[in-house]
Amino acid sequence: MTPTFRTSQPVSAADPSKPHMILVGLPGSGKSTVGPAVAKCLTRSFLDLDREIERRCGQTVAEIFAEMGEAHFRTLERQLTEELREVGNMILAPGGGWVTNAEVVRLIRPPGQLVYLRVTPETALRRLGQMRATRPLLTRPDPLAQLRRLLAERRGAYEAADHVVDTELLDLQRVIDKVADLAAGRRGG
Repeated sequence: MTPTFRTSQPVSAADPSKPHMILVGLPGSGKSTVGPAVAKCLTRSFLDLDREIERRCGQTVAEIFAEMGEAHFRTLERQLTEELREVGNMILAPGGGWVTNAEVVRLIRPPGQLVYLRVTPETALRRLGQMRATRPLLTRPDPLAQLRRLLAERRGAYEAADHVVDTELLDLQRVIDKVADLAAGRRGG
């Protein structure tokens, strides 16, 4: 049976012979903003893994964390990643912690390529604004300290990406263009 996903483009565009481009980074790094724009530019499908898990479960990520725990959520991420091995050519945006499970990452990389959207915790928190309330790991009293802790824990996994795009130094359109160039196999400027 072919997996079905709710993507930005028809699933028929998900060519298994072409690798996924996977955007990783802190919450607020721009994965859910850059991903759909890159997918549209390249006529590829975009899939936000957290939104797909929410759709399938009928619950928000925060509700899944609260009711069943983080370990259950990570199991759902793994199951979805296993399904993604059957398709290709998508722009993927997993949650910020997905990249820390090397076993899960190896399910689709290689051939999939990781792009780390680098951002400081301060900028990430500013970008998230009120949306941080929907992030289970950022609902604690000091979200900036939490983002700093997450970055310290995840930095090695993020930096091991195939490509790094510093979102602090580029405006949104330049980030989109750079990631699109990488996804299309162009060097880009």
